[in-house]
Amino acid sequence: MSEENKNQSEEEAIGKTYDFRVAKRLLGYLKPYWHIAAFALVLTVLVNVLASLQPRFTQIAVDDYITPKQTDGIWLFALAFFGLFLFRFIFSYVQEVLLNLVGQKVMFDLRTQIYTKLQEQEIAYYDKNPVGRVITRITSDVDALNELFTSGVIDVLGDLVIIFAIIVQMFSYDWKLALVSLITVPLLFTATNWFRKHARNGFDKVRTRTAKLNAFLQEHISGAQTVQLFNAEEKTRKRFDDINDDYRNANIETIYYYSIFYPMVDFIGTIGIALVIWFGGYQLLTGTAASGSLLTIGVVIAFVQFSQNLFQPIRDLSDKFNILQAAIVASHRIFLLLDLPVEVKSPENPKKSGKVVGKIEFQNVWFAYKGEDWILKDVSFTINPGESVALVGHTGSGKTTVTNLLMRFYDVQKGRILLDGVDIKDWNLHDLRKNFAVVLQDVFLFSGAIEENIRLGNKEITDQKIRWAAAEVHADGFIEKLAEGYKSEVKERGAGLSVGQKQLISFARALAFEPTILILDEATSSIDTETEQLIQQAVERVMQARTSLVIAHRLSTIQKCDRIMVFHHGELREAGTHQELLNLHGLYWRLYQLQYVEEKIHSSLPPATSPGLSLETGASN
Repeated sequence: MSEENKNQSEEEAIGKTYDFRVAKRLLGYLKPYWHIAAFALVLTVLVNVLASLQPRFTQIAVDDYITPKQTDGIWLFALAFFGLFLFRFIFSYVQEVLLNLVGQKVMFDLRTQIYTKLQEQEIAYYDKNPVGRVITRITSDVDALNELFTSGVIDVLGDLVIIFAIIVQMFSYDWKLALVSLITVPLLFTATNWFRKHARNGFDKVRTRTAKLNAFLQEHISGAQTVQLFNAEEKTRKRFDDINDDYRNANIETIYYYSIFYPMVDFIGTIGIALVIWFGGYQLLTGTAASGSLLTIGVVIAFVQFSQNLFQPIRDLSDKFNILQAAIVASHRIFLLLDLPVEVKSPENPKKSGKVVGKIEFQNVWFAYKGEDWILKDVSFTINPGESVALVGHTGSGKTTVTNLLMRFYDVQKGRILLDGVDIKDWNLHDLRKNFAVVLQDVFLFSGAIEENIRLGNKEITDQKIRWAAAEVHADGFIEKLAEGYKSEVKERGAGLSVGQKQLISFARALAFEPTILILDEATSSIDTETEQLIQQAVERVMQARTSLVIAHRLSTIQKCDRIMVFHHGELREAGTHQELLNLHGLYWRLYQLQYVEEKIHSSLPPATSPGLSLETGASN
């Protein structure tokens, strides 16, 4: 099964899970705001009790004032009727404000908790879960819960209150007419149950298709350049049309059930009202009302209003139940994420924290991203403090995996990795990573000012230090030419800056954080000719007096390293200086010869197009 289909199956499996224990846990988020929620509940009861009194006022108006043409005291009655609706309006307003306040507070807490969890999750989680699907958790799923708290549980209680109040009043007037009014209620519940079951499936499909749509959009918007480069617009458009079509059909299916249910409810309600008019009117006209019955014209009119008011909350209960179902499913998805164990985390009692000296040891390390498809096989080496080591090898040989393991983005399956003689699993994770700085080939810049991209929220890095770091790596030259200098806004992912300029900012960032261990992962590739010399100088400056691991294919960088380690199919095959490895006539020598031939081929090209002598390492694993 493909990863996409697997993710889709997981979405559908979640969509079919209804565990009301999840609802109980969800209500636990109300605990900090229970006093607000309780006050809102009291107001809900009051609002619905007042709403149920409207037909009674109608009956009094007809029987005590209109029919007998009584004018004395009618203005007091009208004032009381106005007061009823005034208080109902005030209570409704306060209740709505309080409910939305509670809902927004709970949503804030949930979003914060989810974001914090996502920040703590190991990188392996993002290898398996599309970003679009993760975003759906923190947006669409959380919004579904908002409906639960603002128009769900408390409104359900309010609907139950008004239904009970109406039925009690109906029987207090005339029990026979009350029974006639309730004849159609079983029909209404049957229709409601039909709608609930079918609409629930439709909602599940909509949520599943939403996650799939978001995942596709995130991936292809981020990769828009690649899509255009390979003229794949038409192919991706067709794929999007298929996904979009599924999403549309799921919504249309849900709309279909709504289009049947609401007219059906109105029709059933009309039948109930017709029965009230027929039965009540017949008794009044023929004088066949039971002895002691309070049946009057006003009562019949009140019963018509009671019937209308009764059907509305019963119909609403179906909607509220669907909101509850949607919230349970959404919360189940969210809780699956929140309950997901973090595999890579700090030990409860770290043996080591703080600044490192910089000694790195790999002891018989085996690692695989999946099962036993080993990326590293029994790798052992030692890097001394202050030593610079280059990692070379073909694509997939395990070079980048070495650096990812060193920073504990993943944990090894076999063997140990020691930093200053202590297993990195025994280090405080925050302090461990604080000792590293990484400069990648594909520099990631956040939206915001250039100075904030260098500081990355670290308040200990002053403006003066930012300018010093930028000057040290020669990034100040282009930054100070910008309209707002260091406060110039960076667009999403650094759009508007050249590759070389983004690289210089990343070097300034690395230097500002003053790491003990520096990792350069293809950091000097894909740079423009104008800034190539500046980049080389920046590399040399940042590497000074630091333990450095360099994944690069430019000989100018590799040759200056103290040692070169050659990886092949996950094994460390050779290690030594540039000259020592050439003398071995092994893997490194063959790579060098290939590049030497390439240099000869390009020697006749103009300087601007010549790639320069390099050891092709390709994309790393």
